[in-house]
Amino acid sequence: MSISVLLVDDHVLMLMGLKELLEKESDLQVEDALSDPTALASRIKFSHPDVAVLDVRLKSQNGIELTQMLKEQFPYLKVVLLSGYAYDEYIEAAIQAGADAYVSKEKSNTELITTIRQVYRGKKLFPDVHPGRSGEALTPKEREILALIADELTTAEISDRLSISKRTVEYHIASILRKLDADSRIGAVVNGIKKGLLNV
Repeated sequence: MSISVLLVDDHVLMLMGLKELLEKESDLQVEDALSDPTALASRIKFSHPDVAVLDVRLKSQNGIELTQMLKEQFPYLKVVLLSGYAYDEYIEAAIQAGADAYVSKEKSNTELITTIRQVYRGKKLFPDVHPGRSGEALTPKEREILALIADELTTAEISDRLSISKRTVEYHIASILRKLDADSRIGAVVNGIKKGLLNV
């Protein structure tokens, strides 16, 4: 019995390459290859795939949020997240969202195929996360403040915008700098962009 797979990646060349790769495997069947996740839920209801392979960074939607939505609507669906980044924060967020596996695009195609098969059998596969290392997850408030820093707001302006004291803002900024291994606000924004925490 073949494993039915649905692919979602807004880079069409990557999407077609993945489709071609998986279709060479006799036990894998690509039900759908979508470059736009808008119709994803309706396609799943129609084709009932066993495994969905999603890119973490989609232009129109965050792959982690999409995973959470899919797991709520289709608990049986196995979700493999594919990413160019193996940051601890991404991996932790993927686990919390209910994903079944997280595969770096740097890994070989063989590893992705093996992961799909293992996830289908009920395994969960994630790279090792290093707690306390740079890349420790930002809190929702810290993410909000990082976005405001990227918009060039001062401490006083952030304080007014969020209705919290300047001291609290400074505390959050210090935590953001530590977690993003940065020694300045600009450094935090640059590292935040690299980690996919800011949309630019």
